[in-house]
Amino acid sequence: MSEEEPTGESTVTVVLAGAVNLAIAVMKAVAGIITGSGAMLSEAAHSVADTITEILLLTALRRSARPADRVHPFGYGKERYFWSLLAAVSIFASGAMFSFYEGFSTVFGEPEEQTNPLVGYIVLVLAFLMEGVSWTQAMRQVRGEAREQNRSIPQYLRLVDDPAPKAVFFEDSAALVGLVLAFLGLFLHHLTGSSLWDGLASITIGVLLVFVAYNLGRTNLGLLIGRQADPVVVRGIREALARAPEIEAVVDLQTMLLGTDQILVCARVDFDDSLGAADVERACVRLASELHQAYSDVEEVFIEPVPRTDPELRAAVLARYGRAFQ
Repeated sequence: MSEEEPTGESTVTVVLAGAVNLAIAVMKAVAGIITGSGAMLSEAAHSVADTITEILLLTALRRSARPADRVHPFGYGKERYFWSLLAAVSIFASGAMFSFYEGFSTVFGEPEEQTNPLVGYIVLVLAFLMEGVSWTQAMRQVRGEAREQNRSIPQYLRLVDDPAPKAVFFEDSAALVGLVLAFLGLFLHHLTGSSLWDGLASITIGVLLVFVAYNLGRTNLGLLIGRQADPVVVRGIREALARAPEIEAVVDLQTMLLGTDQILVCARVDFDDSLGAADVERACVRLASELHQAYSDVEEVFIEPVPRTDPELRAAVLARYGRAFQ
C-alpha cells in the first residue's frame, strides 16, 4: 500500500461514513435553526464531529502506509494510532462539549418555543436512513473480519489493531442512538410544550459522545504505548520456537504491534550447547523465515541466544509475566 493510494475496506468504510456525515450535518443544522431544537443542533454538532473524525481517519490511513526509512526503520504504522487518537479527541471536543452547552443552556435558560417540528421529524428520519447505510458498511467489515479471525464481534473490537473500522462502527452506532434521542426530545417538546425535554436529550447525546470518545481514546492509547500482538498469534509463535530442534527452551518472548498488520517479535532462546556459531546463525535465519510464512503480520524477528539459567533474565521475565509464562 503506497502513501498516495491507500486502499482496502477500511478506506471505503471511512470515505462512505465521511460523505454521509457531512450531508447529515448540513441537514441537521438547517433543521435545528428552523425548529429551534437544541437536540437537533446537538446532533448537527455530533455529525460535524464525525465528519472531522473521518478526515482524521483518512489522514491516518494515508500517512501510516509510508514505507520505512532511515529515520523510522520500523515504518510509520503507529501514526495511524496517533491520528485516530486525535479523532477521539475531536468527538469529545466538537460533539460532546457543544451538546452539553446546548443542553444546559436549554434546561436552565429561558423556555424556547418550538417551530415547524415536522421539518425536524423529516430530517431525523432521512438522517437515520443515511446513517444506516454507513453503519451497514461498518458492520459488514467488522462482522467479516471477526468471522475470519473466528471471534465474536466484542472480542474482535477489543483486540483489533486497525482503529478505523472500530471508530466508524462506534460513531455510526452512536449516531443512530443519538438520532433516536433527538427524535424523543423533539417529540416530547412538541407534545408537552416544554423545552426541558429538548435540553435533556442534548445532555444525553453529550454523555453518549463522551462514552464513545473515551472508548476510542483508550484503544488508541494502548496501541500507541505498544500493545502485544494477538494472544493467539503470540502463543503460536512461542510454540513454533519451542518445537525447533535447535532450541532447548524459550526463555523470553516479547511482541509489539508496529501498526495495523505489523508485528515485531523479540525472542530470547536457549540454544543447544552443542551447536556452533554458524549453526545458530542458520537456525535464526530459518526460524525468522518460518515465522514470516506462518504469520503474514510478522514484520521483524529478532532472536537472541541466552542461557536459561541467567538469574537476572529469569527475574525480569518473572516480574513481567509471573510464572504463567513458564
